[in-house]
Amino acid sequence: MSPSSPQSARGLSVADLVGTLGGGLLRVVVDSPRRLVEDITVAEPAQQVFGQAGDLVLGIGADRAQAAADLVTRAGAGGAAAVVLRHTTARSREVRSAAKRHHVGLVELSDQASWAHVVWLLRGVLDRAAGPGGEVTGTGPIHDELFSLADACATLLDAPVTIEDPQSRVLAYSSRQDVADPIRVSTIVGRKVPDAVLTSLRGRGVFRRLARSADPFFVPAAPDGSLRPRLVIPVRAGTEWLGSIWAVVDEPPPTDVLRSLTQTASVVALHLLRLRSEADVARRLSADRLRAVLSGDVAGADQWLPPGPWRVVALDARREGDDTGVPLDLWESAFRRASWRQPLAAAIDDTAVALVRDPEGSDQHQSPEPATWSWLVDLAERLSGDHPTARAGAGGLVSRPQGLARSRAEAVETLRALGSGRLPGPTATVEQAWAPVTVDRAVSGIRSHGLLGPVVTLRSHDNEHGTDYARTLAAWLDHPGDPRSAAARLHVHPNTLRYRLNRLTEVVDIHLEDPDVRLAIRLQLRALGH
Repeated sequence: MSPSSPQSARGLSVADLVGTLGGGLLRVVVDSPRRLVEDITVAEPAQQVFGQAGDLVLGIGADRAQAAADLVTRAGAGGAAAVVLRHTTARSREVRSAAKRHHVGLVELSDQASWAHVVWLLRGVLDRAAGPGGEVTGTGPIHDELFSLADACATLLDAPVTIEDPQSRVLAYSSRQDVADPIRVSTIVGRKVPDAVLTSLRGRGVFRRLARSADPFFVPAAPDGSLRPRLVIPVRAGTEWLGSIWAVVDEPPPTDVLRSLTQTASVVALHLLRLRSEADVARRLSADRLRAVLSGDVAGADQWLPPGPWRVVALDARREGDDTGVPLDLWESAFRRASWRQPLAAAIDDTAVALVRDPEGSDQHQSPEPATWSWLVDLAERLSGDHPTARAGAGGLVSRPQGLARSRAEAVETLRALGSGRLPGPTATVEQAWAPVTVDRAVSGIRSHGLLGPVVTLRSHDNEHGTDYARTLAAWLDHPGDPRSAAARLHVHPNTLRYRLNRLTEVVDIHLEDPDVRLAIRLQLRALGH
């Protein structure tokens, strides 16, 4: 493959490629973060084929440690990104040492996995990452195949069938649903099993068994008759639970039918792995180009951005002192639950950001449309019930991609003002937060250039003598002509406040009748944290 091909421009790191398939089939033993995977090659030592730059080399048949180490050495010399070997071989000390020595990635394949299946999955991920013009291709064909598999199961059982993910979301269902109970119909229409049913099934241990077993099992009807009997077939890839197949049946089917269903579940597992991997690649690519446009690289942005105007929103949900990282997953999960299926969100410079529309003239009497600012305001209000520190600050409204970088900077400033407690509620726009944002900008400049004038003297006096003159002056400036409120803020008597003010005039000479002096002093005191 030539360096100028579309794939080489959009290679994936070994960790990212393996990560899209989960931990059930592949696992990184030795990482090679500087080498990107652009293509797949099957090693053929007899033909001197060991891979070239950008290749993920499949060591099919390289089961002996010495032969595998030689393959890794030759692949590394050729610039290959990584070598895939069976679990036992990849764990050999000789093989791992060769990978580290030649700076080539080493990936282990589960002993139970099929090479053909893995090639199919990896090829799908790489093809998706290298879609024409960088566009992410659709998952329609995979969904169509899932519906066909649901129909095949329904034919085997002569019963209605659904295929669901681990969160009980319906991915596909059979065309036959004529004998389904009302709960079944509700599940298909809502694309998710109702919460009450989930609670009932969880209480009966169904999901515990699903998570631990690969064998089909029969679930009797609910005691109150609300839920008809079900046959449940777990869908797994190695040790990983990917989903399940559910069928409405009156009794357990014969053994030969169960055997066929188990085989079908293996095919469904491959489709679910590919569906997940393609969705993950789509999310990564979407985040990459969002980061680019919000950093000022707007080339081609008109081709994929939704209709404007837009706002960039900075998001957080961390408590003060929390170092758990950017809470992007929390917000993305909330977005998807609220019907924004492919959120435009990413982490940039330790901040989670999203791009939402803010159309003019929206009907205030209708439910806000997903992925709009008014919709996110409602969502943040609900999310703050479970996560009190959830907050979202929006930058200015822009109608051209060239303005998005500025909107992002304003969003971060607005979020900072929300986090300081100077604004009410979990959300605000920069138009609403203009005052604290303006002050923060001025204070930031002061911190960059240093303090000047009498505030320097006051700070030194407080540090040397244990006085509290700087904070006292800040309270007085915030409550001009109202000594009682100023004293209350300091938790002292008004007479104490007056005494301190008289004393600090002996330390510094301040002309507080000058508005410029008052403004300059207050901003510098804010820079000190007062």
